[in-house]
Amino acid sequence: MSDTLDVGALDDTTRDALKRLILSLADSKRLMGIRYSDWNLGAPTIETGIAMSSMTQDEWGHARLLYSMVKELDLDPVALEHDRSADEYANLGTVDAEFPNWAAAVAGMVIADGAMSAALEAFSRGSFEPAQTRVPKMLAEEEFHSNLATAWYRRLAESSGEAKSLLVEATAEMLPDALAWLSANDDASQALVAAGVTDSGADTVGAFRDAVRDLLASAGVDVDSAEPAAGWDPARGRGPGQPDDESVGRARGDLNRALLVE
Repeated sequence: MSDTLDVGALDDTTRDALKRLILSLADSKRLMGIRYSDWNLGAPTIETGIAMSSMTQDEWGHARLLYSMVKELDLDPVALEHDRSADEYANLGTVDAEFPNWAAAVAGMVIADGAMSAALEAFSRGSFEPAQTRVPKMLAEEEFHSNLATAWYRRLAESSGEAKSLLVEATAEMLPDALAWLSANDDASQALVAAGVTDSGADTVGAFRDAVRDLLASAGVDVDSAEPAAGWDPARGRGPGQPDDESVGRARGDLNRALLVE
């Protein structure tokens, strides 16, 4: 484990970069949970639906823990969690909209959830104390997600006809955005590495490619030939676009605003 970061000694650029990283991870987790919740009742089997419900709870729990980390920057996590508009969200673009079919949901488990885990792994090995202590438990819980994702991906990859076709299509659509999100090397990303907030020796893109290479190959997808998407937005730490308003309303808890208790 690295030495603990002195947050109070950070310059404004690095503080802003740390805020961006926390929100990027938290927003991604929150929306990933929503995407999983869409399949609690629509999964192909009852057992898988129950698993999706459990994964939904995991992702929302992870998001809450990540949002709470902004307290270290003297920021209000409640406002950031519940009051931002869609164009302020910093999430991985792959979860901007609902997965249109079960094959896309399975691809999302592998690509989006896998990319988040790769980013969290690097964060946990850095010097930010809340990430050192809280992220390892998140990653341990993510092992269940990975196991379910692997089983379903192989099952669809070994099928014939529309199921496999939809799986390959969704995988190809998701990979560029995930690779761009993991490979960002803008000023903010460099500031975090220089400050030791993220592991300077971490190759998140390489770790992600290694983790999914054989699995994607089972569907005929070559992860090493995929390229990151263009159009990086350094202010938000994500690619172009934004989540749809309905999803952001759900993420903020708009329907239960009057009952919000912290």
